[in-house]
Amino acid sequence: MSLSIVDSCVSCHACSAVCPNDAIYLSERHKHFVIDPKKCTECEGDYADAQCASICPIEETILDAQGAPINPFGSLTGIPPEKMEEALQEIQAR
Repeated sequence: MSLSIVDSCVSCHACSAVCPNDAIYLSERHKHFVIDPKKCTECEGDYADAQCASICPIEETILDAQGAPINPFGSLTGIPPEKMEEALQEIQAR
């Protein structure tokens, strides 16, 4: 079992500092952080939630072992995806 980080990672370094297994590192090849699957335990036994996903500021960047985003669109902003366009238009109108 292992989590993964996808290309939307902005390399903010937040996740690497909280990983209890030192499984997260900056990859020159990918140009963003990646998770070493041999070291990642999904924080089982250490924390109730994956620490990298709990601190990641970018939605849909950290995926679970099945490839599903741990922080899906709307989970960090509280704005449902179907309402995001409307919210952005409202913000821009101000």
